[in-house]
Amino acid sequence: MPELPVFLLPVLGLVLAAEFVNGWTDAPNSIATVVATRVLSPYQALGVATVFNFLGVLSGTAVAATIGKGIIDAKAVDIQVVAAAMAAIIIWSTLAYRYGLPTSESHALIAGLSGAGLAAAGPSVLQWSGWEKVFIGLGFSTFLGFSLALIIMTTLYWLLRHQSGSHVRRLFSPLQVLSATFMAFSHGGNDGQKFIGAFTLALLLGGVLTEFAVPLWVMILCAITMGLGTAVGGWRIIKTMGFRLTKLEPVHGFAAETAAASAIQLASILGIPLSTTHTINISIMGVGATKRLSAVRWGVTAQIVTAWLLTFPICGLIAFAITKLLMLF
Repeated sequence: MPELPVFLLPVLGLVLAAEFVNGWTDAPNSIATVVATRVLSPYQALGVATVFNFLGVLSGTAVAATIGKGIIDAKAVDIQVVAAAMAAIIIWSTLAYRYGLPTSESHALIAGLSGAGLAAAGPSVLQWSGWEKVFIGLGFSTFLGFSLALIIMTTLYWLLRHQSGSHVRRLFSPLQVLSATFMAFSHGGNDGQKFIGAFTLALLLGGVLTEFAVPLWVMILCAITMGLGTAVGGWRIIKTMGFRLTKLEPVHGFAAETAAASAIQLASILGIPLSTTHTINISIMGVGATKRLSAVRWGVTAQIVTAWLLTFPICGLIAFAITKLLMLF
């Protein structure tokens, strides 16, 4: 690790705080279904999430590069933009956690960087190359997540149509542990990388780096931070995601996690930042819809969707306002 300028330390601290909040509020989504089906206890599931989120963060840097280079023009802004974006994420995510709403840290990060960038340099600061991937990510999380869950669950229903419920549960309980680890790994490989991108952008703007290239020590530091956040808890989010959306059995959890993790992993390989919260939610809905539409608790779903929709404007506006205040000083 190189010697870091003193003025940069508070900004990097904010990035790590936002990564911690990511592990605290967003990472529990990756284990909610395996807790809801009672295949693993909350503590066992948190252990799985902590370890495999950590490994996922270390799996690549394609998404980090999209966040660090593709959302705003780094040459047109300074370090206060990153500080304002991180502060906005922490404020909004903490408020949402207070009410047990699973927010999207992806949407929060992108909105925060964009709002702060707009305040500092105007509309020209936005980079279409990165935003194009953001819009593709919305398609991945919505249509691909739902479709894969629907296909997997329908196929499993057909294959298992002559099996008893107890036999299906015995078969899919261990399989769901595997799908939960896959989900946790894919979460780390996409969501965890986003804050690596923000951390590296801060190093670039602070003069520590001369070009955008993610150092290994940054990956390890961010992975540990997110892992600690996950280990601290997130039970409110697990309760909303795993128990309130629809009734789940291990076979349903397996289908939802496999569908969501597959969509997220493909997006990570392509450097597409997407919302893992959005993806697993949509996958759970897809699984629930194979039984009947009324099996999904649409009132809870509406609350979650409202939180998603509010994230972009609220985080963007908070970051915009903070940046303007910082510019006064």
